[in-house]
Amino acid sequence: MKRIAVLGDIGSGKSYVAKNFGYPVFNADEKVEKLYKKNKKIYKKLNKILPKYFNSFPINKNNVIKAILGNKKNLNKIVKVVHFEIKKEMNIFLKINRNKKIVVLDIPLLVENKINRKKDILIFINSKKSEILKRLKKRSNFNKKILKIFKDIQLPLDQKKRKSKYIINNNFTKKSVKKQIKLILNKIL
Repeated sequence: MKRIAVLGDIGSGKSYVAKNFGYPVFNADEKVEKLYKKNKKIYKKLNKILPKYFNSFPINKNNVIKAILGNKKNLNKIVKVVHFEIKKEMNIFLKINRNKKIVVLDIPLLVENKINRKKDILIFINSKKSEILKRLKKRSNFNKKILKIFKDIQLPLDQKKRKSKYIINNNFTKKSVKKQIKLILNKIL
């Protein structure tokens, strides 16, 4: 099984591109959302370390935002708890899909949290800053301060780009993305 991992800026269209590969996708953001709603173990751990912000289950995303804005260090505490569970979820996903030719990993802090393997095919999703900002502003939970805090814990984009074997220029049109994906798949299959 080949593991493709999509890297890029927040809002660059990583999830959109990942879905267009046509292979099973592990989307960490979707998993985190489910874990907040269904995993009492995560709630208990977060309640223990940040009781001021996590005092009811299911976990409300607004409480996560308040915790992060309350103190930048809280993000690392949350990430430690959540990423431990995300790794477990990813391993289950990989086991279920072990007979597939390819799987796609859409994990925002993949490289930062050293979840990737040497053989992973890293693909950087390159998008115009102005397009990204326009798209991010449309999100209901858009918050400039949160965005900056998240960017601060990520590797610089140029570093992610250098680590990547391929670059997809995402202009947010399906035709262009599909064409670039097809070229990459022809090279790796």
